[in-house]
Amino acid sequence: MSEIEGKCAGKKYNDGFKKTILDLYQAGNSVKDLSSEYGIWEVTIYKWVKAFTPISSEEGSLTPEELAEIQKENLRLKQELDILKKAMAIFAKK
Repeated sequence: MSEIEGKCAGKKYNDGFKKTILDLYQAGNSVKDLSSEYGIWEVTIYKWVKAFTPISSEEGSLTPEELAEIQKENLRLKQELDILKKAMAIFAKK
C-alpha cells in the first residue's frame, strides 16, 4: 500500500481528536511522526496547528476561528447600527 493510499482522503476528524494531535505536537512530537503514526496528511496537521493556536494579546487569547467569528458578529452589528441610524433619521424628519 502506498503512502497516499494509507491516508484517508476527505476523512472528517472531530475537534477532540484534532486537539489530541495538537497536544502531542506541542509536547514535542514532529508533524512527520504524527502523520505517519495516525495516517493524517502533514498539511492537515499544519492547518490544525494554525486554526487552534491562540492569538495572544493583553486581554487574553483567541484562536483564528474565534477571531473570525467575532469579526463576523462585529460586521453584522455595524450593519444593524447603520440601519437603525437611517431609521432614526427618517422618523426624526416626521
